[in-house]
Amino acid sequence: MRIGIVGTGRMGANMARRLKECGHSLVALYDINEAAASALGAELLAPVAQSLAAVSAAAEVVITVVSDDDAMQEIYGLDGDSLLANAEGRVFINCATVSPETHVMLAEEIEAAGGRALEACMASSITQAREGTLFLMIGGRSEDFEALKPLLLDLSKQPRYIGPAGQAAQVKALVNMVMNINTAALAEGLALGSALHLDLDMLREVFAQTGANSRVLETDAQDMVKREHDCYFSAEHAAKDSGIANDLAETAGVDVPLSWAAQAQYERLIEMGLGHLDKSAVAELTFLNRQSEGL
Repeated sequence: MRIGIVGTGRMGANMARRLKECGHSLVALYDINEAAASALGAELLAPVAQSLAAVSAAAEVVITVVSDDDAMQEIYGLDGDSLLANAEGRVFINCATVSPETHVMLAEEIEAAGGRALEACMASSITQAREGTLFLMIGGRSEDFEALKPLLLDLSKQPRYIGPAGQAAQVKALVNMVMNINTAALAEGLALGSALHLDLDMLREVFAQTGANSRVLETDAQDMVKREHDCYFSAEHAAKDSGIANDLAETAGVDVPLSWAAQAQYERLIEMGLGHLDKSAVAELTFLNRQSEGL
């Protein structure tokens, strides 16, 4: 299967490496950061496309891994260089965490241009992308999901079909809403434990055996204590994704004060110039004296 990749950052690059390893033909790599695309192309011996139209011309399946709604709308623009230029007969798998409305709009535009679209919302990180163990939530037409399932299984042990266009993005927004709240809450619990002069290793062990347990406890707690915030999921992305969920809540008429509070914490990190750090850096706002000490 001829595959094009648009977006060769850390997630997109690791997905490309995985697909190459699984025997797929990478026929076009594209990124607005030309150096990143060129480096990956040299590593994987894959062609680097000079335009979005060239990607959709070369590939049967185009996988997009871009940052936000604006980036998604730009690569599928109705004018100028666009993936839509050669969309007829192509399948587009869009992996970015963007608003459900954007996924629905793009699916309609792609179908109008003669292509097909799936949203493949990811609830995993860089390591899982490389290993092919992403948790993928799929939205779109069920027949397209079934047709692309062999490819999706090379990226995910168990891709989950959610429903029509937009629904997988809704579920992903709720996943990240809860994760972001859990992360902010864990930071507060550990910070208070530290202020009370409790042994934080003991506290983490107790949390793990009680109702305070969570996946975030496994992935972020030690980083919070050691102040190691190498980025797997940035505070900037956490703020964006909480915002998507909060917009959905407003539209649905549901009050979500904890989610709004979590979004505000991640936005504080951005204002402090720390948005590029992992979401675990929210602990820098809660542990005593850390803000005055700096990182």
